[in-house]
Amino acid sequence: MPPTFDLLVIGDANPHVILDPLDAPLAFGRREQLVDGGTLTLGGSAAITACGAARLGLRVAFAGRVGDDDAGAYVRDRLAAHGVNTHALRVDDTLPTPLTVVVTRGGDRAMVTAPGVLAATTGYDVPERLLTTSGHVHTASFFLMPKLAADLPQLFGTAQAAGVTTSLDTNDDPSGGWDHTALAPVLAGTDLLLPDAYEAGRLAGTDGACVRTAAELLARQGPLVAVKNGAEGALCHDGDTLLATAGIRVTPQDSIGAGDSFNAGFIAARLAGRPPADALGIAAVCGALSTRGRGGATAQPTWTEALAHLTAR
Repeated sequence: MPPTFDLLVIGDANPHVILDPLDAPLAFGRREQLVDGGTLTLGGSAAITACGAARLGLRVAFAGRVGDDDAGAYVRDRLAAHGVNTHALRVDDTLPTPLTVVVTRGGDRAMVTAPGVLAATTGYDVPERLLTTSGHVHTASFFLMPKLAADLPQLFGTAQAAGVTTSLDTNDDPSGGWDHTALAPVLAGTDLLLPDAYEAGRLAGTDGACVRTAAELLARQGPLVAVKNGAEGALCHDGDTLLATAGIRVTPQDSIGAGDSFNAGFIAARLAGRPPADALGIAAVCGALSTRGRGGATAQPTWTEALAHLTAR
């Protein structure tokens, strides 16, 4: 029997307010600073991945929480507009929807987030029928949702027992703690780990000394590891074999969410039966193409477009 959804995404979904470029340090003391542009767009690592996967042709469901407020309504509307099923996106009437302000300067950015419902999101927000009837389960922002993080070993175990594969993008840890004790049981049930180079170093305890070493150390804990490495492209390690891709060249407008679009590409490729080397190339193309527009979910490619750029490089 075919899966109800190709992909279930669990995690964070919230508006992003992007302000750029700020050409001086952020000033306090009631100072008002002007920038050239501002954009309101859908954010959250999980939400951007869900939109990217839907754009690639997958049937995608989303589980998590938003507040009973205008921001929550915006999130639900934008996910639905991208073709993501939101029936399992719970509306919390006690806590607000998260909000993130992104300020860019040069090639860098600062992100300030009010977490709202994220800290209250738990495994109980994820319907078991979706865990066991989807083709794949992905979650993100591990360190922003501690209650959900604590429930992930059980959630992933339920999915894997039903033959459903799993993936995780931890994203950054705002506390700087990078709790390996909490992460270890999750990695044991994770089929695919999707960090960027900095995160891979922190998760592996190598702190950026060698991204290839970090990927290998993480892969030895169980998952296939695909690492986004910025201008260097991306690499993948299964504990024995290292693969690498240089990606493609684009003229970026905004790199926010590129890693999440990479996630969508890798997951879609694996669900299509592509081997890791092909999945890595497709993922890198998806990440690069997503930077052509403002915001993480505005310029994500279709499957046909991603394959065309992959073969043309």
